This record gives sequence, structure tokens and C-alpha cells, in this order.
Amino acid sequence: MSSTVAGWLQFLALVAALVLCYRPLGDYIAHLLTSKKHLRVERGLYKVIGVDGDADQRWPTYLRSVLAFSAVSVLFLYGLIRLQTFLPLNLGVEQMEGHQAWNTAISFVTNTNWQSYSGESAMGHLVQMAGLAVQNFVSAAVGIAIVAALIRGFTRNKTDRLGNFWVDLTRVTLRLLLPLSIVFALVLVANGLVQNFHGFHEVATLGGDAQSIPGGPVASQEVIKELGTNGGGFFNANSAHPFENPTGFTNFLEIFLILLIPFALPRAFGRMVGDNRQGYAIVAVMGLFWVASVALITFFEAQHSGAAMQAAGGAMEGKEQRFGIAASGLFAASTTLTSTGAVNSFHDSYSPFGGGITMFNMMLGEIAPGGVGSGLYGMLILAIVAVFVAGLMVGRTPEYLGKKLGGREMKFASLYILTTPTIVLIGTGLAMALPGERAGMLNSGAHGFSEVLYAFTSASNNNGSAFAGITVNTDWYDTALGLAMVFGRFLPMVFVLALAGSLAQQQPVPATPGTLPTHKPLFVGLLSGVVLIVVGLTYFPALALGPIAEGLS
Repeated sequence: MSSTVAGWLQFLALVAALVLCYRPLGDYIAHLLTSKKHLRVERGLYKVIGVDGDADQRWPTYLRSVLAFSAVSVLFLYGLIRLQTFLPLNLGVEQMEGHQAWNTAISFVTNTNWQSYSGESAMGHLVQMAGLAVQNFVSAAVGIAIVAALIRGFTRNKTDRLGNFWVDLTRVTLRLLLPLSIVFALVLVANGLVQNFHGFHEVATLGGDAQSIPGGPVASQEVIKELGTNGGGFFNANSAHPFENPTGFTNFLEIFLILLIPFALPRAFGRMVGDNRQGYAIVAVMGLFWVASVALITFFEAQHSGAAMQAAGGAMEGKEQRFGIAASGLFAASTTLTSTGAVNSFHDSYSPFGGGITMFNMMLGEIAPGGVGSGLYGMLILAIVAVFVAGLMVGRTPEYLGKKLGGREMKFASLYILTTPTIVLIGTGLAMALPGERAGMLNSGAHGFSEVLYAFTSASNNNGSAFAGITVNTDWYDTALGLAMVFGRFLPMVFVLALAGSLAQQQPVPATPGTLPTHKPLFVGLLSGVVLIVVGLTYFPALALGPIAEGLS
């Protein structure tokens, strides 16, 4: 069987698996976000933290809960990292510098998982389990909680209540993420992933030298790394490491886990708003962009840079032989279209246009299907903009799901869209303007610029992957990228929750013959156009200086 045929079969099998899970998982998520019943363990947790599980919150209170929880999480994780030298299972690692520890704590709490360190040499097992893995769970749950609040803004009328953050956080963690992680962790262990408490084992190589082989609780962290669209690897090589991703089957399973919840959430959205067709429309747009990205990356990587490079195997540079071009391209598209950031090949070695597509995926806002929760609320913001544009064209007051979209709502949507590009472009501009930071680029010219642009795009969109040829473990980069992660995560949440509160206070308006149907192919095309024009073209000048210039040279 040729590698091309194998790649197509893997892609079709992945689509089939996601289609089979779309309805049951989406229905289950909708149920747990709308159920009035609390499990006994949940009620016990509410008592411990002093929360009334039946009391809904206004959007400012919901936001303060999110920010307070995240701030405490950053402080706890920072302290754990800084003190790991004195903790059990530290493997004798040296204490991490303050600026790098701060960057790492911010990274995992914001669901970015940007890593300026080598996991196997900088983190002990206790910090990996009690610090990083815990944040992989709760940061993913925060994203789903935010989109749940936004959906309630559409479904509730004449109220200022959007639900309870602590209830949403607890339910998503205990009823969704934890059970799925246990099941799939066992599957990963059965297929070769490491799961132990070993440190480093010295072994003799065939050449007679000694090599240190690391161990650790890898599988349990790997599963939530993908399922929660986190992306931080236990090892420096991430999912290219054979202990994290040993076979073609585990590679397939990890891609499936990355896409599982983000592609199921539109179904939950449709169920919660009482019209499953709305979910189908949203998932159709997500699917179109995902398929296009997979096809383009695979095409550009298969072509690479001419006949000589192909003959020399240049297209396999930075890729694992056990995966090949097709599986590497599928992984790259899926991880950059979500907020995962995990890699099974190294994007810095991709062809200029192939690497440019991975960058463009993040610049779209990671909405196809996006991170857990963040992808759906990003797409819903763009759906609101699409409805507004359509309303302007026909001279009608725009409405979406029975809610009018006035000046207040559009201001929140506009601020959401403008936030991330502002952070990316300002950060990249500052880095290129400072000679000391510009010197951190491994490459000069267009590719060196792409490395810096990729770093700020990844951090601001909470992705976490990188073009590897850039030195980022410096005071300036740790600080600048940390701030990009914070603002890129929490400023959009402010606008989403404010929008949700504004929508919930409205009285619904009945649909009329002039109301734009938002479940038909026409709206799917309109929304796709808005994504490309309003979001994608914002970055075109920067892309022209980086991957496009390199590809045309």
C-alpha cells in the first residue's frame, strides 16, 4: 500500500470515528451542562469551597470566579515549580529560574502549554502530575465553562444570570474529562506508552556507550494533553518521542482525542438552543476549514522544494519515519487548528507554505474546531459578525437565535476579534525592533521573521507549538510571551461573558420571513467568508513578510 493511500484511509477513518461520536458525546455534554442534579462528590466539593451549587451568577461574578481561580492556579503552580528541588520524586532536577517558572505557570493555566524547557530534564514526576497534569484538566474545563455561559446567554431571557462557574468547572472535570482520560490512558498504556515512576536508567548502546533512558507517568498526562487540547509534552520531543507516541495507531488515537470534544461541542450547542440544525451549520464550517488545512499542508509537504529535494528525501526532514508525510500533516493541521500545540513533527522544518498554513490556522483564532470551549465560542462570535454583515446588506436589524444584535453586542464581538491580532503584531514588532531579541533567531531573513511571528501567534492564541529555531528562554521572551498568553486568554473571555450577559437580558424576538436562516448552506458560506476576510486577512501583511516571501524566493 502506498503512503498516499494509507494517508487517505487514515483520514477517512478519523472522520468516521468523529462522526460516530458527534451525537452521543454532544448530547451528553449538553445534559451535564443543563442538569439540575448534583452528584454526591460534587456536593461535597461545593461544601468544602463554600459554594451554593444551585445559585446562578451574574456575568461579572462569573468572570471574577474565572479570574480568581486562574490567579490562584498560577500562584500554586509557580510555587510548586520553584520548590520542586525540595519535593519528593524530583529526580534531582535543578531549581527553575523565576522568569521561566512564571512563564511555565502562566502557560499551563492558560491552556497554552508553551514550553521553554525540556520536560524530562526540568520537571520531576510530582510537578508533572500534581502541577502540570492538574492544570491540563482544569484549564480545559474553564474553556467549556465559558462557552456554556455564552450559550445560556442565547437560551435565557430577561435575566442577568449565566450559571455557576464552580458548578460548570466541577462537572466538566469530574463527569467528562476524568472518565474519558481514564479509559483512553489505559488504551495508550496497552499500546506502548510509558507509565511508571522510574527516573533515568543507564543502558549500554550498540556502540558501547552509555545512554540515560527516562521514565515517568507519561500515558496519564498524554491523554489529557490531547483530550483537553493542551499540548505540553512530558518529553522535549513531544508527540514525536516514541514513549509518548510509539506507533501509527497511537498517533491516530492522539489526533482523535485532540478533535473529539471540540467537534462534539457544536452538537451540545444545538441541543441547548433547541435546534440541532444550528449545531450542524457550525460544525460544517469547522469541518470545511479542517479538511482544507489537512489537504494544503499534505500537498505542500509532499511537493516540498522541487525535484532535487524530493529525491533526497527532503520532505521528511523533521518528520518521524513511522508516521510519514500524511500522518504528520494531519497531526499538524489538527494541532494548530485547535489550541493543542502538540507536535509529532517539527513545523520549523516544513516547507515555507506548509509552515505558513500551520501559522495561518492559529491566526484564524483556532476555531476549526478550536480548543475545548474556546473554539466554539470563537466561532459563535464570528457567527454573530456574519449575521450583522448580512443584516447590513439587506437593511434589517440583525438577529441570531432570537436575539437582536445591536451596538453593544457588536462592540463586544469587535473587541474580541481585534484583541489577539493586536497582541500578536505588537509583540512581533517589538521583538524585531530590539536587536538583542532579534539575535535570538537561529535563521535570518524571512524564515527568521517567521520564527518570531509564529512564537507570538502561538502564545497569543494559547496554542503552545513553536518554530524551534528561536531562543526563547530569556528574561524578555519569558516575560513578553507570558503576557501574550495572559492577555490572549482572559481578555477574550471578558468580552464573551459581557456579550453573554447582554444577550441574556434581552426579550427574544420571533422569527419572521425576513429573518436570516442560520442553519442553511448560504449561512455556512457566509460564515466561512467572514472567517477568511475579517480574521485571516488581518495577518496578510505579516505573512507576506514571512512564509509567503520565503516560499516565493
